[in-house]
Amino acid sequence: MAPRPFTLSVPDAAIADLKTRLALTRFPDAAPGEPWAFGTSVPYARELVAYWQSQFDWRAQEAALNAFPQFKVALHGIDLHYLHVPGKGPNPKPLLLLHGWPGSVFEFLDIIPRLTDPAAFGGDPADAFTVIAPSLPGYGLSFAPGQKRFAVPDIAACAHDLMTQTLGFSKFAVQGGDWGASIASVLGYAYPSSVYGIHINLLMVPRERPAGKELTIAENQYAEDLMEWMREETGYQQIQGTKPQTLAFGLTDSPAGLAAWIAEKFRSWSDCGGVPENAVSRDRMLGNIALYWFTGAIGSSFWPYYGRLHAPWPIPRGETIDVPTGYAEFPKEIVRPPRSIAEKVYANIQRWTVMKKGGHFAAMEQPAALAQEIQDFFRPLR
Repeated sequence: MAPRPFTLSVPDAAIADLKTRLALTRFPDAAPGEPWAFGTSVPYARELVAYWQSQFDWRAQEAALNAFPQFKVALHGIDLHYLHVPGKGPNPKPLLLLHGWPGSVFEFLDIIPRLTDPAAFGGDPADAFTVIAPSLPGYGLSFAPGQKRFAVPDIAACAHDLMTQTLGFSKFAVQGGDWGASIASVLGYAYPSSVYGIHINLLMVPRERPAGKELTIAENQYAEDLMEWMREETGYQQIQGTKPQTLAFGLTDSPAGLAAWIAEKFRSWSDCGGVPENAVSRDRMLGNIALYWFTGAIGSSFWPYYGRLHAPWPIPRGETIDVPTGYAEFPKEIVRPPRSIAEKVYANIQRWTVMKKGGHFAAMEQPAALAQEIQDFFRPLR
């Protein structure tokens, strides 16, 4: 099936329905103690919902997405949505750009121009990429009610076929964060001849205490940080990975609940100093949340978590990813394994950069810095 041009246009009635639901929100009481100590701050949620209901301009965010060429194609049993933005340079290389959860293609609106037209930002046109940024299967515009669900290896296979069969690229670059980093890693492991290399900003290593009697200082610190993360921050993984359907009822019916569920991650995982909007603008964050709302895709977006908890680790124990690998370590990323641990999975790390600022949503928080890292890593691999 040939790709079909696509333009996003949410019906006016859907926007009106959203505003009505937001106006009728029933808020919980605020538990005694510090705001955010037990989850999303109730005063913050009230403010965010009020802004979403009365001031947020969905049409402006929709127009920002529609500024890029978009397509849909029948692939692997679904209608896959993707952005396909040609590069402006002497020899743009194809770059598969992969988001994660609770993100979407809205993560990439500020970084795509820097990757496709570096000269416009003072860079070298020889570094230009042609960017292909799919909505992951089950996410946003790659979702339809009743469609099959995708775990990470399934998404990697679909993305590979998009690049090689649909678009005809014999070889391509890959970049990703969150699940996008996991998908990039599987692509590097399962389809090494198809990729120039992979660049990631979250390392896919087993989430377990490092083995061995004598750990380095960095390994000990990572072990402590990991145990704290597992104890305090992974409840969402357990519910999304074990009972995704149950959670989907509340978040599909309540836009306030959806906003609270996602905004808490923007606060916890970004380099924001406790205020999400310090890292990502409120309008861009709500654009991302609204895309989940209008597409009804929050339940299906949980499926990589279900697949992760009910299937073997995608990279078999003892196996390695041997393609050239670049890693950008942002200081507020959720987990940051040291290089000694990463090299047990990624056997060909050619670039490891400790970034000055930023967190989990790197493409949104630090688009200029991440774009520069991607260009620097892939320049000798072109």
